[in-house]
Amino acid sequence: MPSAELLDHDIVDLFHNLFETTTEPILVVNPSRTEFNGLITAAIEFEGDLSELRVLTDEQTPKDIFDDFVTAGHAADLMADGRLSPRSTEDVARSSLLITADQAIPLVEVEGDVTGFQSDDPELVERMRTVFSEEWENADEVTLRTPPLSQVRETMREDIGEDAADDFDQILDAVETVDSDSDLDEVTICLLVAARNEVLLYDISKWGEDVSLASKATFSRTKTRLEDNGIIDTEKVPIEVGRPRLRLRFADEQLQDAGIDEMLSEVRTQLEA
Repeated sequence: MPSAELLDHDIVDLFHNLFETTTEPILVVNPSRTEFNGLITAAIEFEGDLSELRVLTDEQTPKDIFDDFVTAGHAADLMADGRLSPRSTEDVARSSLLITADQAIPLVEVEGDVTGFQSDDPELVERMRTVFSEEWENADEVTLRTPPLSQVRETMREDIGEDAADDFDQILDAVETVDSDSDLDEVTICLLVAARNEVLLYDISKWGEDVSLASKATFSRTKTRLEDNGIIDTEKVPIEVGRPRLRLRFADEQLQDAGIDEMLSEVRTQLEA
């Protein structure tokens, strides 16, 4: 007999439970920003064989959540591996739904908590899966400009250095968001890492452009902003041919050896001045 069950889970736990019990593609329809973020977090954390996650969303939600560099970088990793396939459409169901091969779960979000009503009525599940799978097939693929975060970390470790990569990870762990509205976007963070490790501007900006993080011009403009705010300084390093290159360092030498939290606090103070 078909049954229904009231669910009351943290959204990440809910996705983990689904991942553990199904190998068929999971269809996620019209996720809220919280639900989409939870899906990406759960997928990155999951250590087993992950089903393909087919997401049908409106056009704005991916723009909102992928504005955050870390979220977008994780999503890019999942998309590169074929584990996440987000598509967008102008017309999408108003309710948030999770649909697997044998169950459908409408989701209701209240102040960040997610409650759903799980149904395994085979006729209902099949009908919903058919309808929304067709909509997903006909929707537009969501693309990302952000490179996979694993690639950013790996290439920084190889091209810039182990210490720089460790600092980069610690900064990402310490900040709440890394987006265009925050003082610390991804290019700013990379330049702080470079200054902390006395890396050449040429090296960090070339790496950033090669990994598709940002153009050399963007690195240069951001470096100028940090200089103007008295955060970083440069020293000329002669080379055999051509103009001298610039080595980055903190204007305040005490920041070179400061802890990550102390360094970020001081940087934020100077950016807000």
